[in-house]
Amino acid sequence: MRNSLRFKVALFFSALTIALLVAQALGVRALAEAQEERLIAALIRDDMASVLKSYKADPALLPPFDVRLNGYVSGADRGTIVLPETVSHLPFGTHEIVIDEREIHVAIAPMGTARLYRAYNFSAYERHFKEVINALMGGTGIFALLTIWLSFGLSGLLVRQVAGLARQVKALRLGGSAPIHPGKYGETELVGLVEAFNDYNRRMGDMIAREKEFTGNVSHELRTPLTTIKTSCELLEQDTAIRGKSRARLQQIERAADNMRELTNALLMLAREDSAREVEPVAVANMIETALTPFADRMEEKGLEKAIDVDRELRVVVNRPALAIVLSNLIDNAVRHTGHGRVRFRYANGWLYIEDTGPGIPAHALPHVFDRFYQAGSADALTPGVGIGLSIVRKLCERYGWSIEIGSEPGKGTCVSLRLPAENRASG
Repeated sequence: MRNSLRFKVALFFSALTIALLVAQALGVRALAEAQEERLIAALIRDDMASVLKSYKADPALLPPFDVRLNGYVSGADRGTIVLPETVSHLPFGTHEIVIDEREIHVAIAPMGTARLYRAYNFSAYERHFKEVINALMGGTGIFALLTIWLSFGLSGLLVRQVAGLARQVKALRLGGSAPIHPGKYGETELVGLVEAFNDYNRRMGDMIAREKEFTGNVSHELRTPLTTIKTSCELLEQDTAIRGKSRARLQQIERAADNMRELTNALLMLAREDSAREVEPVAVANMIETALTPFADRMEEKGLEKAIDVDRELRVVVNRPALAIVLSNLIDNAVRHTGHGRVRFRYANGWLYIEDTGPGIPAHALPHVFDRFYQAGSADALTPGVGIGLSIVRKLCERYGWSIEIGSEPGKGTCVSLRLPAENRASG
């Protein structure tokens, strides 16, 4: 699944901005915590210097002596803090301990032969600091959401001209409209893209025009000798002096001319760009009967039966000439490779099935049946051939949106499935 350019631009800017916001928030948090510790250390240092100076100047100001701690205990706050006995083992300096789920800073300094313990409770300050940090992180989350919204909006502005160019390219018909004007676009890259596309479109138009001219000339030049061959064959068939192998060769020439004419029509149809829109309701059974007519003699020679199990009222909306070519090629393959039995046509659930009782196609050859210049040979080989009938059939089916599948099993025949949805009729 492909994502749009706008989505990718928005995703890139959102991810980049959110990463920067998170990095900034984490950096600010780490810096604030470090500054907090420095501030607390500075406050304790200044307070201890003042307290020690006052106690040394007037020993009567010393706080009560705690025998457990072998020292004097005082608190910087009004509330009384009972220090645990374990602090007596701490060295001189400032330490953090937890008392009743509160972080307490204890400064320890020598006082004669005893110790001076001074407790500081910064819980309220630290709680307020955490609230500020949490608010900062929450604000970062809000800014991240706002960044996503703004990124999609700004990306829309950035790719708007690209989207406009895509719409113009999609609406542009080869040779049917003027080239895209680069003056509508302000960005240098888009102007270069428009100029490159116009140049490519012009060259493609010239190439297709040359191909159409060549196809038209070739078809005209081919149809004339093919018509001459066909007419000559019909006249020669009336000559009773031609019999035996000569008449068989004459029939081969006539069939080859018919195949060439059919191939020419198919190539011309594929070359016509607008042919895919020329559709009409057609009766499937009648189309099958018409397509079978040229093969009647061959089927009679081989003793092949035909079975058309298709409702006479069934109609499908298709391009009539294209379906005629497809049916003719599929019937030709079925008749050519079936030595006895029958060729059956049936329709079910939107699929037309063409079944024969021929030798079937080897499993390893099935993936190649639509390849040009390949024919299924024996049951153990795939041999080069000169036919391109099924290749043309597949291209016609792709042009008109018909699915085609081939199933086969050696010794049990082949079934070609052609997707032809029935015409929708309003109930009356």
